[in-house]
Amino acid sequence: MDLERGQRSRAVKKQSWRSVLMLAYQSLGVVYGDLSTSPLYVYKSTFADDIEHTESNDEIYGVLSFVFWTLTLIPLLKYVFVVLRADDNGEGGTFALYSLLCRHGSFGFLPSGQLADVELSAYKKKDSTASGGGAAASIVKRLLEKHHALQLMLLILALIGTCMVIADGILTPAISVFSAVSGLELAMSKEHHKYVEVPITCLILVCLFALQHYGTHRLGFLFAPIVMLWLLCISIIGVYNIFCWNPHVYRAFSPFYMYNFLKKTQRGGWMSLGGILLCITGSEAMFADLGHFSPLSIKIAFTSVVYPSLLLAYMGQAAYLSQHHIIQTDYRIGFYVSVPERIRWPVMAIAILAAVVGSQAVITGTFSIIKQCSALGCFPRVKIVHTSSKIHGQIYIPEINWILMTLCLAVTIGFRDTKLLGNASGLAVMTVMLVTTCLMFLIIVLCWHQSIFLAACFIFFFGSIEALYFSASLIKFLEGAWFPLALCIVFMIIMYVWHYGTIKKYEFDVENKVSINWLLSLGPTLGFVRVRGIGLIHTELVSGIPAIFSHFVTNLPAFHQVVVFLCIKSVPVPYVHPQERFLVGRIGPKEYRLYRVIVRYGYQDIQKDDLEFERDLVCSIADFIRSEGSKPSGLAEETDKDDGQMTVVGTGLRIHEEKVEAEDAPGPSASREILSPVIAPKKQVRFLLPRSPKIKEEAKEELQELLEAREAGMAFILGHEYMRAKSGSSLIKRMAIDLGYEFLRRNCRGPMYAFSIPHASTLEVAMIYHVVFSVAWFA
Repeated sequence: MDLERGQRSRAVKKQSWRSVLMLAYQSLGVVYGDLSTSPLYVYKSTFADDIEHTESNDEIYGVLSFVFWTLTLIPLLKYVFVVLRADDNGEGGTFALYSLLCRHGSFGFLPSGQLADVELSAYKKKDSTASGGGAAASIVKRLLEKHHALQLMLLILALIGTCMVIADGILTPAISVFSAVSGLELAMSKEHHKYVEVPITCLILVCLFALQHYGTHRLGFLFAPIVMLWLLCISIIGVYNIFCWNPHVYRAFSPFYMYNFLKKTQRGGWMSLGGILLCITGSEAMFADLGHFSPLSIKIAFTSVVYPSLLLAYMGQAAYLSQHHIIQTDYRIGFYVSVPERIRWPVMAIAILAAVVGSQAVITGTFSIIKQCSALGCFPRVKIVHTSSKIHGQIYIPEINWILMTLCLAVTIGFRDTKLLGNASGLAVMTVMLVTTCLMFLIIVLCWHQSIFLAACFIFFFGSIEALYFSASLIKFLEGAWFPLALCIVFMIIMYVWHYGTIKKYEFDVENKVSINWLLSLGPTLGFVRVRGIGLIHTELVSGIPAIFSHFVTNLPAFHQVVVFLCIKSVPVPYVHPQERFLVGRIGPKEYRLYRVIVRYGYQDIQKDDLEFERDLVCSIADFIRSEGSKPSGLAEETDKDDGQMTVVGTGLRIHEEKVEAEDAPGPSASREILSPVIAPKKQVRFLLPRSPKIKEEAKEELQELLEAREAGMAFILGHEYMRAKSGSSLIKRMAIDLGYEFLRRNCRGPMYAFSIPHASTLEVAMIYHVVFSVAWFA
């Protein structure tokens, strides 16, 4: 018996490790595509203009020493051993850190927050505790909650990191493909290859972006083998160059060579750090793509495959260059010069494929972070297409795709130089890493409850290294580094204006909502002729009646027999469990047939299509009626004083639709199914009820009426708003709302798209908002 148990435990363990290793293998094509192609351009960018390659080899040994310690300290020590632990329920990235921080204090960025959101299973994460850290966490938390300026700085910091990720999504495909194609320079003169290099790069980029709508899942099975082949290739070439040209190149790992390098080159060596830092481009992807894999699989892939392969590649290039001092021209000090001539063309073909894979991963990551920002109200609504029904997170955003392609082609044609592209990419990469380091300081204190001293040591050690590289990149502002900064400013304005306008619009809705007592004074008919059907009134309010509803009361002669105030909102968690998605409440007495439904989505959730959403919505209301009817006394309805009693329903009911003949309609048997009346052979709608609870007759009648309304059809009523700043507002506020926010609102997707609502079932009502500004722009 014990023997059998031991065999089963070993089988489970073996299967577990098999799945981890499979994830580690798959992560090579998704996570490490960008990082693995960095040997193509690091040495070329470093030796461009700032330093020279002399016969003493002090420069090449110093650069190799910097590369080794940078790869060891940033990707290995910082990300693998520290940052990967700061996941938000399995999700990583800049906005995941910000979302996690906001849940540990009352300084969130979503105005529609509710106490019920805190009860979500994904809202609170098990915190690491340590002695002496609780007091520090309380101090930092009170400081952030007290000062609005600090909350604003935290939001801006997260937006800066997000904007730089978008900039990296533009620059990485350009520099990766351009560097891979640069192998052509060894087959032709320098005057001619630039006329071939740029067109071929642009052609590959156009094809790459044009194929995005097919989704990476169709070619995803090729990604990992390509990157694996590329890493194997550069490892073998590196080992060959080490043993063939300089077996003692490993001595450059000593920190002495870094000191000697800076002492000899001085200002030129410091400026060359902008090229050295390119060896860690793509390190942020280990954390950003955490949701697609497990931390253990990412660690195994990096430590066992990626890290040693990159070290061998850089050592091999350094060994070759240490014995070839006659190479003087900047374009002949790149990667391909160290590749044996017999295999140069096959290696270039593999490099181009690896560059495309790395670019694909960065583009997909850009789509993901824009989706997160849009879900959390920090980016205008865009069309999001899920390209895979099996692999979560594989999305395509048409508008963003073509914007990225246009900017990527523009920067490729405009710079036409690896050095300029490297300066721009380096600044974007280091900015994202600095933002992550700053946010990690708060994570260590607030979420992990460690001491401020430990958090200060973290930010001082890694922040000083990254600040050194950041300064080396910033000094090259006029040599390409201006591009990510300009791009960051543009996206920052777009995102902040949209966020600011969204907050002000919600505040205006709250201040001008209709009194529930006024609504109840109209009586059960609400002043209408109640006709069959369900009317879904879209609102962003989580409590109260939107002002738009008063327009229906005063201008429409009839309305639906069932009225649902529908609020679809995002919560600062990656995913919401389907059993916790719906919050349902009643407005007024039961005979009014007024309901409030709040549908909660996480920033990584996939919103369902209209048919599935409609079915789940009706089931949630029916389940609320059933649960209310099975209790001795009903739940209290919403009033002005008690505005927000909602019930989490798990849609225990199921809808069954089938074609039933009139004579086949089942009678009042023990099947516990409620059917709508059968008039002719047509599709029938039935609620499949659980057998355990006893439902009151009154609840059965309400369920019957809901079924009849659902069978008659649904109509979605959406408000079409126009926002205007109040007269007397400052020029900046008028420009932000009247020009900025309104321009973005008119040119982005409307709320109707977010719910996949057919136009035939939609009624839009216009309304003008005159926003009252009581808060200063940067207060």
